Formats: sequence, structure tokens, C-alpha cells
Amino acid sequence: MMSPRTVIDAFLPSAGKVALEQVYDTANAAGVADQPLRLALRRLVASGEVVQTGRGRAGAASLTDTGRLRLEQDRMAVRLALAQDQGLAGWDGRWQLLAVSAPESDRAVRDTLRRTLTEAGAAPVSTSLYVTPHDLSALIDDDRHLVHAVATHLDVRGTTDPQAIAELLWPQEPLLKGYAKLQQVIDEVDTTDADSALVQQLRLADALEDALRPDPLIPPE
Repeated sequence: MMSPRTVIDAFLPSAGKVALEQVYDTANAAGVADQPLRLALRRLVASGEVVQTGRGRAGAASLTDTGRLRLEQDRMAVRLALAQDQGLAGWDGRWQLLAVSAPESDRAVRDTLRRTLTEAGAAPVSTSLYVTPHDLSALIDDDRHLVHAVATHLDVRGTTDPQAIAELLWPQEPLLKGYAKLQQVIDEVDTTDADSALVQQLRLADALEDALRPDPLIPPE
């Protein structure tokens, strides 16, 4: 089933509000019922990403600064993927090492940083030590609780070849399944059906989200 959040994200403008009646109607046409859509909206409001005015279909929703930042980060991933496909985002051969350094009293901070690093595509190589080929400074800025180092040579349990390290830390097979599903959705698009164009766009967005979300976008080098 399509993610309710995908539907909401697709309608949220960077500035201004969206009428929830339009969101609900399109979600229903895409097979998403009102209840899961309401729950997704409540979670976005609770996380501080969305502000809702009014109730139900008569209401409206708008992004907060936090919500805009999250969507911009998602779009950064799409831009990076496109640049890689075009051969415009080569790797500089440097591994970025990030160690989470937070005392037990700051367990919440530590757990949040670990989760954020994982969501950003970094892989754990030891307790609280993560590695990625990408510079994540634009996504994660916490000098108090992160130790950052750069390495041109990396040995992960005896593996030193960059491509072998990538396969060890970020196996391809699960990622390829997501892109196979995306290709299936693309193949099913009916360009002659103008009435369902918006629903088809949402299905494409949902499949792209499912494929890109777990993809660390490892450079081909």
C-alpha cells in the first residue's frame, strides 16, 4: 500500500498551506483510507514538521522550518542520485569516519545521533563508529558529540578494497529489489490516462521513496 506520508509530502508547498480536502480526495483515489492518512498527519504534527489548522477535510496543513529541512534533505538525495547517474558526482577516495561521543547521561542524544547517521547512509564498523564515503556535515552538525576523521585507506576486518568494503557494509541485493519494484511501477504507468495522472505520479513517488530511502548512494568508484 502507498505510504500515507508520501501523499502528504507530495502536496505540502514550501510556502503557504494546502487544503486537506484535496489531500484526502487524492489519497482515497490512490487507495489510501482516511484513517492512516490522519495518523500520518498527526505524527508529522507531533514531530514538529507540519502545522495543521482546522479539523478533518475542512482543515489545512503547512510546513514548519523543521519540515522544510527534512524535505530538502530528501531532495538532496535525489539530486545526488541523478548526479551519480550522469557521472557528475565522483568520489574523492576519502572515507569519512564519525564517532559518537556522548556520556551515558546523554543516552537520548547518543541514540538520536546513531539513528541519524544510519538514516544518512553511514554504516557502523565498531561501537559508535560509523563510516561513509560522503561528507555528511550538511546533514549532521553536532561538534559536541561527534568526532570526525578522514581516511584514504580503510581496513574493515581485513577488507581493504573500496568496492569490497562497500559490498560488505552496504550489500547490493536488498537495494536492487527496491529499484526492481520502482521499474515495475514505471512500466505500469499509463500515459494515455490523463484522469489518473496525479495518482500515477504519487505511485511513482512512493516507489522512488522506497528505493532511495535505504540506499546510501555509494559512488561507483
